[in-house]
Amino acid sequence: MFACNGNVETFVLFRLSDKSEKWIEWILLIATCISAVAIIAILSLLVAFCLPLFTLGRIRGVLSSQWQPSGGYFGILPMCAGSLALSLLALSIAFPAAMGICTLLHVLARGVFNRFLLATVRFMTGIPTVVYGFVSVFLLVPPMREWLGAGTGFSLLTAAFTLSLLILPTIVLVLHARLEQIDPILRLASEALGLTPIQQMRHVLFPVASRGMVVAAVLGMGRAIGDTLISLMVAGNAPQFPVSLYHSIRTLTAHVALVVATDSRSMAYQSVFAAGLGLFLVTGLITLFIRKSGKAGREVRREKGF
Repeated sequence: MFACNGNVETFVLFRLSDKSEKWIEWILLIATCISAVAIIAILSLLVAFCLPLFTLGRIRGVLSSQWQPSGGYFGILPMCAGSLALSLLALSIAFPAAMGICTLLHVLARGVFNRFLLATVRFMTGIPTVVYGFVSVFLLVPPMREWLGAGTGFSLLTAAFTLSLLILPTIVLVLHARLEQIDPILRLASEALGLTPIQQMRHVLFPVASRGMVVAAVLGMGRAIGDTLISLMVAGNAPQFPVSLYHSIRTLTAHVALVVATDSRSMAYQSVFAAGLGLFLVTGLITLFIRKSGKAGREVRREKGF
């Protein structure tokens, strides 16, 4: 009789867990559909607001190299170049630093310092962007202006240094997670061969984690392109091509924030939606690239047994 009751209880629990799993599946399906509909709605909205630019033949003016609304010039190419230059420069500063931090975490630092360093990097991910910009205005802009003679101090280089701090934790954590997945046998084998810690990272661990490095770099690039406040606060917001590290620039995100308050029927306002559509497509391509790289990386690790 006791066994029978036990079987009944087990059957009831199995049925309940089966029902709960179905509820979870339905909830996840609904959430996925809502997210997909939201993305399609945003894309449709941007395309709808950009249609007048195509139908009225204004797209050539928007894709010109000069932004001067009072003179009838609404080109966003300088802002596109500014976004690309700032993102690449910030990535070129942050990525080597991230590799150095990961080297400390995996082969050099031990014990308390290792945990402290990793906790600090994780803490940096929670710092608001406006804090980075605010601190940079008072601590980085004056030295850039006085010591380096970088104009007003609000320049491409200043914004790149500040933005590199913002994207550094993202790159470090993504690369750290990939290095954590490497088979410990590789580490033991490299130690048995007499490799120094730096040689282990350079010749063994980093090559194995190459796809993770690419994903970390692309994710950091996407984070840099999508940032608004840092470029708005310390880049200078001059709508010109970035011909020098010391010149002021304006990015697409900062351009949208500055122009969105204008008359909704003006050409300047319509050009904002072209900038938004460009940002949407760039971030979408970055997301697709990361997903493709992740799938390819899993297939390679499965084939090699890592």
